[in-house]
Amino acid sequence: MDYTITVTDTQKKSLEYISPDVDEWITNAATNRARQAKDQIIDKLIKHCNANSITIATGEAAQVDQAYSLGVVVKAVKASSPE
Repeated sequence: MDYTITVTDTQKKSLEYISPDVDEWITNAATNRARQAKDQIIDKLIKHCNANSITIATGEAAQVDQAYSLGVVVKAVKASSPE
């Protein structure tokens, strides 16, 4: 899946200070954060399945799907603004 982001010239220059390849740095940051979230989801799923005698799906993709289908995790939503 591809995502496109826009950074200001100042943000680009700032990122160039910390990395010779800004695109690689951004991709790595997103990929690593997704890995962390996947690990958290699977941990919650394993605890839930063990506590409820539910067979755990095989493979990480199937486990993430199972966590969502069982309601162990839900998609994050934006907080609404106070009125």
